[in-house]
Amino acid sequence: MNGGGEVRLAGYPAIGDHAIIGDCRSAALVSCDGSIDWCCLPHFDSPSIFGALLDAGRGGRFSVRPGGDYDSTRRYVPGTNVLETTFTTSTGSCVLRDVMPVASEEAKRALLRPDRELLRELVGLSGEVRIEVVYEPRPGYGQPGPVLRPRGAFGLWGEAPPAILTLHTDVPLDVAADGRSAHGAMVIGAGERRYMSFTYSEEAPAVVSLLGASAQGRVAESIAWWQVWASRCEYDGSYREQVTRSALALKLLTFAPSGAVVAAPTTSLPEHMGGVRNWDYRYCWLRDAAFTVRALFAIGYDEEAVAFIGWMLHATRLTWPELQVLYSVYGEAQLPERDLPDLEGYRGSRPVRIGNDAHGQFQLDVYGEVIDAVAQYARRGGTVDSYTARVLINFGRTVCKKWREPDDGIWEGRGGRFQHTHSKVMCWVALDRLLELHEAGAIRVPVERFRVERDAIRSAIETHGYNEALGSYTHVFDGAEPDASLLLLPLYGYTAADDPRMRGTCERIDQLLSRDGLVYRYHQLTDDGLPPGEGAFGICSFWAVECLALQGELAAATARFERLLAHANDVGLYGEEIDVSTGAALGNFPQAFTHVGLINAALTLAACAAGGTPAAPRQLTPRLAQGGVPQSGAQ
Repeated sequence: MNGGGEVRLAGYPAIGDHAIIGDCRSAALVSCDGSIDWCCLPHFDSPSIFGALLDAGRGGRFSVRPGGDYDSTRRYVPGTNVLETTFTTSTGSCVLRDVMPVASEEAKRALLRPDRELLRELVGLSGEVRIEVVYEPRPGYGQPGPVLRPRGAFGLWGEAPPAILTLHTDVPLDVAADGRSAHGAMVIGAGERRYMSFTYSEEAPAVVSLLGASAQGRVAESIAWWQVWASRCEYDGSYREQVTRSALALKLLTFAPSGAVVAAPTTSLPEHMGGVRNWDYRYCWLRDAAFTVRALFAIGYDEEAVAFIGWMLHATRLTWPELQVLYSVYGEAQLPERDLPDLEGYRGSRPVRIGNDAHGQFQLDVYGEVIDAVAQYARRGGTVDSYTARVLINFGRTVCKKWREPDDGIWEGRGGRFQHTHSKVMCWVALDRLLELHEAGAIRVPVERFRVERDAIRSAIETHGYNEALGSYTHVFDGAEPDASLLLLPLYGYTAADDPRMRGTCERIDQLLSRDGLVYRYHQLTDDGLPPGEGAFGICSFWAVECLALQGELAAATARFERLLAHANDVGLYGEEIDVSTGAALGNFPQAFTHVGLINAALTLAACAAGGTPAAPRQLTPRLAQGGVPQSGAQ
């Protein structure tokens, strides 16, 4: 990447030109030219400290790159979330390692550490490279930064209530005349090391991390921690590298204190450049539950799967016996949406939103997804306590009461409520799984009522959710077109993938919604209450792979899967959507649900190649404790 080229002159690197680092509490996005353009602290949904991603002029950044022209390449240290960017100039080369340090609980207790740290290690590889540093903290979504005060050996300090921001570095920096930023330059030679430690501290006293050997040790400690975690991945098929990278991305998007998995670490990255489909995804969607749990269990991350289920059952107490669409990492239910008019948005895409009004929508599908996640846990030997049983049974009663109502649907359209076929299918799933749990002796449900309602739901779907003339299930009851959520019918066991109705549905989706294996959520002319314009949806494209494989079309499914792999960025990450014309990432980035889709598609391909279906459940040791909270959680 040429440092003087279009990417930086335009002010905004491509969405896919970013990589993510994090510590399972918050995260940062680093551009291919060494700029931290997005970081919210202390948690995923906190206000941004560096926000150039949404306003290149006033958002703030922390940039480390060579002066003049250079080429950059990057990778993650194998088996980790430690990012390495290698800069090559006409005079030499160097590598920049970026990490948010992680460690075992024992190591954390043994040494006083800041609340959050962004650690940047610069190592000279050959010759000499002139490096330029720009430090522009802008807390509160681009508000004027704190006055930076040099404190000698303790670095630059800035007060951003309730926190203290510090930058401790052995790179010489000068504070700008207005006191709001710092700039510096130095030449690094082969074998030299320099460090920049940015810390965020709310707890007194503010901790300044040591540099030199101590910083080098924190980098090494983080590498070792991530490699141990990645080594637990039990998938050993043809796509281990991609599956492991997706697992590492999911772990980064997990909020360790609660086990919640956020949809993405960003807000308002557009689904269409210059458009208004810009949403805040720094929350946890229940619709992701079943497929996330399936992926984590299947590749050996039982602890993370159980923690996610525990968070989900705990968070939903606030709205029980009804379910909300999304919650914060702490289970907060009210997440009102508002605009930030002072920010220009990514490449002019406005509005910039924080909060998400989808929290107030009515989506029937969430009941099936939550109950199916618990059913998967039970199949693997997990027990359900009496409290959790009552919760689940009352979810079932809510489904019986409400399944006939129109809802907003999985795609969270803002054009009104309809009788969505997928929503009805997930109501069927909810009652079907409750009956399964009853038959397994895990809980005691009102069998006759749940069976009658389940059968009534299927009758309604087969009568009103299938169009004989189209030869396909339809987006809405008595409709005339499909949508991509129908690809989930065989994946949830509602029907077989090779059932004639399902085959016809897959064929119609391919004809009407797919382009070279990239699948749109629904027809682009569908009125969803917003101006048209979006990319193909990443996870839908992986669902199509699974359906093909389950229909016995393994070669076609494998070829399609490998085309999708080519749409990852250079470090294996995916956004929410893909521009079908350019292959560029669109929407919030990286997107957990897309990586979940990749893992599950790889698992289905492996199972079908072995002549079976996705692997049988394993027996697990964790159990849901009283109240539905797991006894053991994420790291």
